[in-house]
Amino acid sequence: MPPRPRASVTPANGGNETEKLEAPAPVIATQLTPQETSVAQQQTNQSLKVAEKNLQSASGKNLNAAQTDLVSKIKGFIKDAREAAQAGDWSRARSLAKKAQVLSEELVGSL
Repeated sequence: MPPRPRASVTPANGGNETEKLEAPAPVIATQLTPQETSVAQQQTNQSLKVAEKNLQSASGKNLNAAQTDLVSKIKGFIKDAREAAQAGDWSRARSLAKKAQVLSEELVGSL
């Protein structure tokens, strides 16, 4: 049997592998009805308000390492929730904002 011919393989992007790495990852967002979106927006905004209010109450206090870590996590969740909201992913925004709220309530309870 004759040997199989070898096909030369050339990347579709002309050999520039960094182009593949720089492409944004696709976002998979739950599709909400207009009513569900409105509710998610309200819940997101409410959770963010509570979380920020609780963060303010901890501001200026002498925090231990665990409390400082909580503050950092809360701020991260708030930032991520705002980014998700800006992208229109209200399901994710609501979830992240709720996490920020729960952690902020834990923080206030530990003060």
